[in-house]
Amino acid sequence: MIRRRARIVALAAALLLLSAGGFAPALAQQVVARVNGEPITAVDVEQRTRLIQVSNHKTPSRKEVIDELIDERLKMQTARRYRIEISDSEVDNVVAGMAARMRASPEQFAKALAGAGISITALKNKLRADLAWNQIVRGKFGNNLQVRDREVQEIISSRQKNDKNAAAYEYTLRPILLVVRREGGDAALMARRREAEGLRSRFQNCEEGLRLARGLRDVVVREPIVRLSGDLPAKLREVLDNTKVGGLTPPEVTPNGIEVFALCEKRQARGDTGLERDVREELFGERFAAQGKQYLQQLRRSSAIEIR
Repeated sequence: MIRRRARIVALAAALLLLSAGGFAPALAQQVVARVNGEPITAVDVEQRTRLIQVSNHKTPSRKEVIDELIDERLKMQTARRYRIEISDSEVDNVVAGMAARMRASPEQFAKALAGAGISITALKNKLRADLAWNQIVRGKFGNNLQVRDREVQEIISSRQKNDKNAAAYEYTLRPILLVVRREGGDAALMARRREAEGLRSRFQNCEEGLRLARGLRDVVVREPIVRLSGDLPAKLREVLDNTKVGGLTPPEVTPNGIEVFALCEKRQARGDTGLERDVREELFGERFAAQGKQYLQQLRRSSAIEIR
């Protein structure tokens, strides 16, 4: 009751300030920097700070945030100069992909961001600039970004000498979901996470472990899924390679509760280990980042940038 009353008082105060032309509109209009005449406001800085905190789990300095926003303005100004337009549907598709990786709908994802004080518009602005910049750098410096097969194979040969997991594998997995009802809140989520950790410590093999999981309340044991190494991203391969056969992966939070995967079988298979894709993407990413950084520095030198 006290907490509810406090929220009402806070809301009333905010409305009073807005109606009086107070702090909130002033903050929105407060310009902290200009890039070729285009403003960066205090609200832009606040939103980007929160976005970085959520994404990187660290609090950036004010200078880091303003530098990132300056680069973003330069990216979009360059895109307009080259007549590169990123449609709303392209941005929405990226947002939908981010949501899907969290096993959430775009609406649930936007709601989660709002809960962290982040506007979905702020995220979309960043994504739009990144998509445009991708086209710009690829278009201007495509030849410098090429990754040759010989380079990839040299790195693979070097890594395979020391990598015991270099072989391709086929994994048989059983997803297990510990359902958390929406009305339960954070306390229920933490309780189910502890329950998942307890199950993980007792899970010795799939036959007995799955029976044990089914005996818990509000648990869904899904049908087996089979995946090859080459189908999985590097991080997930690492998780599976660090999980013993007959064991459970570490718990993950999803919109429906806590999920773990039982690794019921792992056998060596013919085919792509995923290493070639990883190396190719790694080399391309390094070259893209270096070329993009160099071009941004050039744009900064030729731009009128004012920081207040």
